[in-house]
Parts: sequence; structure tokens; C-alpha cells
Amino acid sequence: MASLKTRLIEQIRLEGPLTIADYMWACLFDPQEGYYATRPALGEEGDFITAPLVSQMFGERLALWAMQAWQDMGAPAKIRVLEIGPGDGTLMSDLLRTFRALPAFAQAVEIGLIEPSQPLRAVQTARLGEVRHYDSLDQVPTDAPLLIIANEVLDCLPARQFQLTPDGWYERCVGLHEGELVIGLVPAPQDFTAPFAAEVGQVCEVSLAQNRLIEAVGALIHEATGAALFIDYGRDRPEPGDTLQALYRHQKTDPLADPGAHDLTQWADFPSLAVTALNMGLGVSQITPQGVFLQRLGIIERFDELRAKNPEDTDRLARQVHRLIAAEEMGELFKVLAIHYPRDLPLAGLAPIHAEA
Repeated sequence: MASLKTRLIEQIRLEGPLTIADYMWACLFDPQEGYYATRPALGEEGDFITAPLVSQMFGERLALWAMQAWQDMGAPAKIRVLEIGPGDGTLMSDLLRTFRALPAFAQAVEIGLIEPSQPLRAVQTARLGEVRHYDSLDQVPTDAPLLIIANEVLDCLPARQFQLTPDGWYERCVGLHEGELVIGLVPAPQDFTAPFAAEVGQVCEVSLAQNRLIEAVGALIHEATGAALFIDYGRDRPEPGDTLQALYRHQKTDPLADPGAHDLTQWADFPSLAVTALNMGLGVSQITPQGVFLQRLGIIERFDELRAKNPEDTDRLARQVHRLIAAEEMGELFKVLAIHYPRDLPLAGLAPIHAEA
């Protein structure tokens, strides 16, 4: 079988340039050679590390958020906790362990996972045992309130890129030059408008895929009631920027160099997602830095507790907390957004979007 790169070159030769979004989607999800479909590599020995792999304290704080939401909903007899993109299962493992601290919640909760990657499904089952996997959101029942957690999912959903030139807006696309993949410009659709005042040379990213996820999750939340929590690196206001990057062994690489072999990501567009949810009649939280969110949920107090129990681990625990909450680490770049229904449902660690900061 021809390599993904060969197939992409042939497709471009026959059909014309690919949008950045279409190129990224093929690199990540192509059934034969897409990164997530065939070779996702997480952790220190892989290509990237996520917050649950940094420290158990991350998952524990999210478990507290979920348990408080359940109580604020009146402690229903049944509630479904759904994780989208569970990675290697570490986050869900930490959630389940923490849920046991509140037996009534542990008795009420039903767990579900949405994972398109078959290799990762196998890893999750090995870690968690037999768990309920759903192929897509439309398979999720709505017979009980839902709490949905999506940590570093939005950055896997691609965006198209548009660049302002002296002649107007053009779209950045992947084409060919002397038989090799290159990024060039084609005229943008006539109806394209940027959500900010741009200068020549600046890039605007627009993700239909990210907004479609919010629409699908929002429809579930509206029907079943509950809340969804999105945590990812991204922007908290409309602004320019080319955020496409490829990662291999924790190092940035050329996104065009080896399609399918490296992880490709783009920033989450939280302002656009918040507007989408508001237009659906959902409650929406303020876009909150991860460090602020975790501190509101008591991560410093949890650090003190663990340090007191394990004084020999103080330095390691301190490094973990620093990585999760420090502004120069994950604390500022990573943002938190929640959507919920009913609209007056309070959510621990977050303030509604209409409130004063």
C-alpha cells in the first residue's frame, strides 16, 4: 500500500490543494496511517504528555468538580460521566479512584468513553477493565444527567487558516512544488470575514470541527441536563496566529515532513466555542486559566496533604504542581471552558460568562 504522503501527493495532483484542516485530519485520522488511528504515543517516552500524566492531582481535582456538580443537580440516583478522548485511561483511573471517596456518587455513576483510536481503546481497557466505549456522541443515552470531560481533545480538531495579504484574504493550503508538499495561498471564499481587525501577514484560524463538537455535546447536555468541561491550550479572545504544529518525542517538527508519523495540533478557539454554546441557549462559563481553575478546586491543599504523608516526595510533588499551575508552564496557556444546562447550574471552580471577573 502506498504511504500516506504518497497518497496525499497524488490526491493534490488530481484534485488540487488541501485546506490545512483537511491535511491535518488525514494525518491524524487516516484509517491506514493516521497518527491516532495507528500509532499514538503518549507520556515521557512518547511524543507528548498531558496533564493527567503529570500528576494524579489533576484527575482528583476534576473528580471533585464532577461530584460537586452532581450534588448541585440534587444528587440524582443515576448520572453518566463521559470522557471524550481518554488517552491511556490515566485520567479516568484517577477519577474512579476519587469517586470512591463519596460512596453515594460512586453508586450513582455510570462511566462511558468516546475513543475513535483502536490502539488507545486497547490501552484503556487494559488499564480500566471492561468499560463502555461509544463510537460517537450520538450513541450516548440521555436517560440520565451527563457530566462530560474533554481534556486535550479540541487541539486535535483542525482549523482552516486564512492570511491577509496586500490583495486581501487568501487561504493557506497544502499544495505541491517540484513534487513535494508545501504550504501556499489560494483565494479565500468571498464571504470570509475575520473576527478581529487584522494586519497584512496575519493568520486567522477557523475550526468548523471544534464548533461541531460543541454543537454535538451541547445538544446532549440540553437533552439530558448536566455539564461538559473542556480543557486545552488555546486562545481566550479573538486574535491572529498560526498555531499549527507537529510534535515528535516532545520536539516540534515540520508538519509536512512525515504525514501520519507525528502528532499535529492547533489551538482551541475558546471564544468561538463560547459563542456557539450561548447561541444554543446553554449556560457558559468564563474562559478560565487552568492554573486558576485547579487552585480554586484546592490543588495546593491537596499538595500539602500529599507532602505531609510522603515528605520524601516533596520535590517531585512540587514540580508536578508547578507544571500544572505555573503561568510559564501549563497554568496560563491551558484554558478551561464549561457549558451546561440548566443555565443556572453552578460549577465549582468556574464563574458564569455574564458575571464580573
